[in-house]
Amino acid sequence: MAAEDPLQREFQEVQERWRRAIDQHRMAPPDAGFSQRVRDLSEACAAEADVCRRAATAGWAWPPAKTAGSQPYELQAGTGRRGPERLWRRFDAAVAVLTRAAATTDLIAVADAYELLSEAAADLAEAIEQQDRASGLLPAARPRQRTA
Repeated sequence: MAAEDPLQREFQEVQERWRRAIDQHRMAPPDAGFSQRVRDLSEACAAEADVCRRAATAGWAWPPAKTAGSQPYELQAGTGRRGPERLWRRFDAAVAVLTRAAATTDLIAVADAYELLSEAAADLAEAIEQQDRASGLLPAARPRQRTA
């Protein structure tokens, strides 16, 4: 029996990281952890983009999704999600790009879509964190200590 391909194993691990990031949003309360969940999603998307690019270089194809999964409730439009609306529109557009790309076999298109979603989610996480700190939901950021 041949040894498992390290890239395949990493691809599976990154897919599991993606699933965990999405699952954090399912049935999550509207709490102070929202910005971190969005940040975790951003980081999972960045990892997906990276592994998809390397898999494409190795000659792999993306297994096209037959149906798009629905977004967790707290990420859906019209749910009172916190953060600037313009960043949510960018996020929603990136989700639509990923949904379209995932219906193909083009790993580079999927990687590009994950990267786009990663960037949108990172900006959104930062804005939500700032709003939550300003409102008192999160403690104020500590000033950085200078070192000599």
